[in-house]
Amino acid sequence: MSNDEKIVETIPVGTLGLIALESSSTLGEKVNNYLVQWRNARDSEHKGTIAFSGYQQESYLLEAECPRFGTGEAKGLIKESVRGTDLYLLVDVTNHSLTYKVCGEINHMSPDDHYQDLKRIIAAAGGKARRITVLMPFLYESRQHRRSSRESLDCALALQELTRMGVDSIITFDAHDPRVQNAIPLNSLETVTATYQFIKAIIRKVPDVHIDSDHMMVISPDEGGMSRAVYYANVLGLDMGMFYKRRDYTKIIDGRNPIVAHEFLGTDLEGKDILVVDDMISSGESMLDVAMELKKRKAGRIFVVSTFGLFTNGFDKFDEAYEKGLIYRVLTTNLIYQKPELLKKPYYISVDMSKYVALIIDTLNHDMSISGLLNPVERIQKIMKQHEEDLKTRNL
Repeated sequence: MSNDEKIVETIPVGTLGLIALESSSTLGEKVNNYLVQWRNARDSEHKGTIAFSGYQQESYLLEAECPRFGTGEAKGLIKESVRGTDLYLLVDVTNHSLTYKVCGEINHMSPDDHYQDLKRIIAAAGGKARRITVLMPFLYESRQHRRSSRESLDCALALQELTRMGVDSIITFDAHDPRVQNAIPLNSLETVTATYQFIKAIIRKVPDVHIDSDHMMVISPDEGGMSRAVYYANVLGLDMGMFYKRRDYTKIIDGRNPIVAHEFLGTDLEGKDILVVDDMISSGESMLDVAMELKKRKAGRIFVVSTFGLFTNGFDKFDEAYEKGLIYRVLTTNLIYQKPELLKKPYYISVDMSKYVALIIDTLNHDMSISGLLNPVERIQKIMKQHEEDLKTRNL
């Protein structure tokens, strides 16, 4: 039985409602389009029953906003009824393109602002929704996930605060450290990966790529991303290597210990295409340093694969690295804000995640398990097998 057939045989938790905060409005529209398309195409003997009331709609997006006063203070406002709905809130805490005025001055929205707006919308629901699920692709304060000395545990505090406000479950993508879910042991925090979507994008955009141990290798840019690289290597059947960052712990620059050198651990990679995988590209300096070290070891084409492309220091260094041949392609998802200029870069591949997000929402609304969606091994093997057959057909 297909997933679609299973879905129509189960009763929805409640009428589906999707609130995409302004930070995720673009992604929210794409997700909504998929949901409308799928549900209007579904046919079930049960759809005329009261349990399926409101199942097929022209749009599942509910109108909501967070208007601000002249002081910069704000309030959450939901303009439609949410009573009894299975409510999904979509927010991008990294969207710095949005602005608001504080006493006449323009202020860019920070992750703290987006997080506060999320809480305002939850508060505006007033406990009337049947269930609230927060989809936060980039987990708020996920890089402050553990305590060293006298530090705040911001991510853990945020998770606990959301659950106390009535959030039933939180879905995030490629959390910096999934163990942060221990902060809310009685609630659900699902960490989703985009492995299948990345492999699919590479195969479609670079049709001559060979994904096997003779032609490709997976590299972790640091010790923190080892588990991520091991997963890619095992699923794709590739060898793996890693760099570890040797830091100068006698200095602190911009809030962190500066990197002295990147030391490589792994086998010979001469002539092989390289997948450098990480959860995020922040400034990108360490990623480009790794690419330079790989080229010194005579690596082939370098694919930089990262769920979140923050590019906090702009694109100049990536442009330069591309011109020098250090990197071949950079892949990040559309789960967070993408600058228009990034989409025009010749080396950039945007990985669309809207269909995957819609599938997760659609499945959860029927209270079905998403474990099959979270484990894409079979889908990856299937697309790789088809790709290998295509390569043989083209004699590549």
